[in-house]
Amino acid sequence: MKNIQKSIPSILRWLWVIARGNRLQMFLNVIVGLLQVTASLFSVYAMRYAIDVASHAIEGSMVVAIAFIGSLILFEFALTISGIWIRNILGIRAQNRMQQVMMERVLRSEWQSGKRFHSGDILNRLEGDVTAVVNFLTETLPSALSTLVLFLGAFFYLFSMDRLLALITIAIIPLCMVLSKFYVRKMRRLNRNVRDSDSRIQSAMQDTIQNGILIKTLECTDNMVARLVSLHGELRRNVVKRTVFSVLSNLTLNLGFAMSYLLTFAWGALRMSGGTLTFGGMTAFLQLVHKIQNPAKSLAHLLPQSVAVFTAAERLMELEDIPEEENGENRFMPEPCGIYINNVSFRYDDAQQEVFSHFSCTFPAGTSTAITGETGAGKTTLIRLLLALLHPTEGRITIGGGSPEEQEEVTHLHRCNFVYVPQSNTLMTGTIRDNLLLGKPDATTEEMKEALRQCCAEFVFDLPNGLDTPCSERGGGLSEGQAQRISIARALLRNRPVMLFDEATSALDTETERQLLTNIFSTRKKTVIFITHRLTVCDYCDKVLKL
Repeated sequence: MKNIQKSIPSILRWLWVIARGNRLQMFLNVIVGLLQVTASLFSVYAMRYAIDVASHAIEGSMVVAIAFIGSLILFEFALTISGIWIRNILGIRAQNRMQQVMMERVLRSEWQSGKRFHSGDILNRLEGDVTAVVNFLTETLPSALSTLVLFLGAFFYLFSMDRLLALITIAIIPLCMVLSKFYVRKMRRLNRNVRDSDSRIQSAMQDTIQNGILIKTLECTDNMVARLVSLHGELRRNVVKRTVFSVLSNLTLNLGFAMSYLLTFAWGALRMSGGTLTFGGMTAFLQLVHKIQNPAKSLAHLLPQSVAVFTAAERLMELEDIPEEENGENRFMPEPCGIYINNVSFRYDDAQQEVFSHFSCTFPAGTSTAITGETGAGKTTLIRLLLALLHPTEGRITIGGGSPEEQEEVTHLHRCNFVYVPQSNTLMTGTIRDNLLLGKPDATTEEMKEALRQCCAEFVFDLPNGLDTPCSERGGGLSEGQAQRISIARALLRNRPVMLFDEATSALDTETERQLLTNIFSTRKKTVIFITHRLTVCDYCDKVLKL
């Protein structure tokens, strides 16, 4: 069972901050809710008046009574329509805004710290937990306020008619308050287990779908389905535990309300038989008790809803706990610029052995270097250190000119000087044009075409839709070699002084690779670093560094 780390006061403070961006919707929902309460209480009076007029207990006009009831029905109908509009129009806007804020927060967090969350788990939080928090702030809380007003209004109305009956009706509430502390503690744990199980299921399904080819070739479909069945079983068991506890809690609560309603009916019947209560008064009694108990039930149900949103808020707060990269202006360095590694040591948090120990190396401005080495030697780690995705435990990495006075220690603010082409397929869902514009958002069509020519990607021009050819997930519809060339073209459009390639030509045939390398090395203004196992690349580089 996962320990609960966040205190309720800290969660409430976080919710208060989040609520600031949703005040308009909350305010409108409160107004609609209060108007609905007013109409509901007036309907009790209208119904009592109409029945007493019809039974000749009082003098009055039935036409006026019926018209009054009809106008209240139309007014409540208009309020219902208004509530739907507010929920659908402003609600989706509030949810989108919070998702955008949380997504930006995740993207701006430190890369290494964020890796402890599976991408499927993050998506689960950005979807399910964001929805839970927004709905609670914009719908549940305003509804709870109007429900509380209805409860108080109905109670004082009933109190004005019969004080003893009003007190009997709310006698169960103190017991609910006593039991609430135990309920919240237990329900938070149960609800957290359910949400974490749901995240694990989404992570497993995402892994399975993204690695469909691997699963097919390894013929492990049955194993993956069995894994999903096991996770579904875990979720089902957690849901059953939560449901049993919830049902028992609701049963106890509803039994108390039922006994209270029975006492109310008996008391009203005794007063009617004694001639101290009219039939309209009896009807008002029952309506008011109903309007007291229903809000009381709703407020009691607010407790499990609060527990659910506490869990959702806690999971989103965990994403915000990931250290964020410091804000600041990008540090553009004069071109050409080199990279200088001085006495750097590094190990991953969960590793015993260092990847680098007092490692030094220089990539002079305008030179090209091929980095080779066995798997696990630290080639990709070196790229991450250069991009400040990871930070040395000792030593310094600097960027700039040849003299120390022209150099600055590499931070995330220096990424603006790099272009990076990873080993894996990194094309995004969208068109080829969309992918190229990620490298240079204001690139012209001619600039994109020139970048494609430099990368031997003229095949794009022969496609039926050219630059507007759609790519599915991870460049689906293109070969690996075609996707690699488009990725390199995107990097060339970015046009920065340091170019990092991580096995970026691994899917190209020899002739295409030679032509592409010739084009890349046609200028000596760039500092080029290749992670590679291919001898062709080594032949084009000024030096080879073996790790």
